[in-house]
Amino acid sequence: MQNVVLEHCLINLMFRINKLDIFIAKQFGLLFTGTFFISLFVLMMQFLWQSVDNLIGKGLSLEVMGQFFWYMAMWMTAKALPLAILLSSLMTYGNLGERSELTAIKSAGISLFQSFRGLIFITSLIACASFYFQNNIGPNAQKNIAQLIYSMQQKSPELEIPEGVFYNRIPQTNLYVEHKDLASGHLYNIMIYRMTDSYEDQAIILADSGMLQSTAEKKHLVLNLWSGEWFENMRSQEFGNSASVPYRRETFAHKRIILDFDADFNLADLGGIASDARTKSIDRIIHDRDSLVHVYDSIGRAYYREVQSTSYREVPFKRKQFREARKMAQSFNLDTLYSKLRPEERRQIVDQALADVQQGVSDLEFKSMLTSDGDRQIRQHEIELINKFTLALTCIIFFFIGAPLGAIIRKGGLGVPIIISVFVFIIYYILDNTGYRMARQGDWAIWFGKGLSPAVLIPTAIFITYKANNDSAVFNIDVYRNLFMRLLGLRSKRHVNGKEVIINTPKYEENASLLSQMNVDISGYSEGHNLWLPPNVLDTFFRYQPDHEIERISNELEEIIEDLSNTKNKLIMSELNRYPILTVKAHTRPFEHKWLNIVSAIIIPAGLFFYIRMWMFRIRLYRDLKIITATNETIINEIRKNRNGLD
Repeated sequence: MQNVVLEHCLINLMFRINKLDIFIAKQFGLLFTGTFFISLFVLMMQFLWQSVDNLIGKGLSLEVMGQFFWYMAMWMTAKALPLAILLSSLMTYGNLGERSELTAIKSAGISLFQSFRGLIFITSLIACASFYFQNNIGPNAQKNIAQLIYSMQQKSPELEIPEGVFYNRIPQTNLYVEHKDLASGHLYNIMIYRMTDSYEDQAIILADSGMLQSTAEKKHLVLNLWSGEWFENMRSQEFGNSASVPYRRETFAHKRIILDFDADFNLADLGGIASDARTKSIDRIIHDRDSLVHVYDSIGRAYYREVQSTSYREVPFKRKQFREARKMAQSFNLDTLYSKLRPEERRQIVDQALADVQQGVSDLEFKSMLTSDGDRQIRQHEIELINKFTLALTCIIFFFIGAPLGAIIRKGGLGVPIIISVFVFIIYYILDNTGYRMARQGDWAIWFGKGLSPAVLIPTAIFITYKANNDSAVFNIDVYRNLFMRLLGLRSKRHVNGKEVIINTPKYEENASLLSQMNVDISGYSEGHNLWLPPNVLDTFFRYQPDHEIERISNELEEIIEDLSNTKNKLIMSELNRYPILTVKAHTRPFEHKWLNIVSAIIIPAGLFFYIRMWMFRIRLYRDLKIITATNETIINEIRKNRNGLD
């Protein structure tokens, strides 16, 4: 019988938890759907802002624009999922806490971590979906969007010509523009190199100003030039030596040049784009990385064998003397041998040595360019391989940051959750982007660069989850606000309100007697401690003596105020609100513990701050005591004046 009852209870408990999981999952699902599209829209707008120069004024068709936005959305989906999980989980538990539903869940004996169970499963599925997007859909989308952007750059080149550099995207033409007027389209201080397959008919054109426009059929470019000169080699079959090719020079006021250029939108070749590691799946990355490692290892071994086979070069004009000198070098000092040579022989040896060194340096620089490019490609493949896993892992990490933070803060809606989510995402972005750039440049190890953000966020998520599960007030805003107010000496004003129903009548005579004695105690304390003077440094940090007098006065004053708050006398009630709230310890020492005071004194900037702060509290206490004394006198006089009427 007991087993049947226990089984029935367990079934009910499981049913209740499943209902709770469904309830939380529904709220999370609705919020996740909305926040996902918001996050995707924000990321797409950020990327669109970076690519806006490739879109404006190009006359792109709706089909091309649709493809651009579609591929951009597919590419940004994996990046939007972590941010959507962070925001939606924070809002979900923030709403539960704000509506006191989280309190009801805990009062039913269900811990916060148990309430995470259903969302952990959902978040894991989202992380798997993120991994699938990165491995299968994302690379293809990024390859297509890179192809579209490169093709857009080829369309209408008159809008793309930069200032101060050579523009080489017009076939057989290099165009340099010092300045351009975006409003009118005019180009200034123009230099043009026209190149063909033959050296003999190349031309250099200089012009003060010009304008580049496309023809109506978008198959040619019309370049109008003003105030310039034209230098051109003249092709001739009679001259075999290219150095003897004649040239012509022309000075013009206006020149109109037609350039072949197809300005219509045409998709560029995928040859260079397909080699980018970001456009590959995991299997392709591993295969291409191994191929790159094999190729560049072979190049490195070839370079090594070449260095091993290299021997010292002999001076050609004195080979016999050089061989003899090299044999004698085993028993003689080289400086001595060098000093015995004639001046012209010394100069020739030095020149030959410098030439050999320069040739060796040039050879090493060329080889380093090749090997550095190989290292960069291999690093890029390894980074993208790790990135496909870390971005999916970020979805789970962000859940264990967002959900506990929402349970601690207990603020729903879009206000506080968005602020916190943006702050967390900025930290993640800075860490991840810094690690990526440093690893790509080879300044950091790849595992360190890509593991930087998880290494920071995972302990943070564990800490926040632990604190939230144990109902810690570590993220309670009121706690930090009170600490900030205490640090700066800020305090709230006293608010004593009259009571409609009075149960206990105040003890006026006793309170008047206590207030009179309090004035005597305050006068003696003020005269004995000279509160308006700066405190003694040694007494403050090294020789502190306990001082509880103000603490005693404050406690006694609060008891009197509590008793007199039952009065119906308006004057006394008004005077009670004049009493300041005393800070009873800040004027005696910076900290409770003696060793903290000593440490703060040793650290001079901190010690100076606490010393000035303590002096300010002493001055404020001096003023507060004067206010208390005056208020006490007013209340005492009112009690004695209306002794019979108060009762």
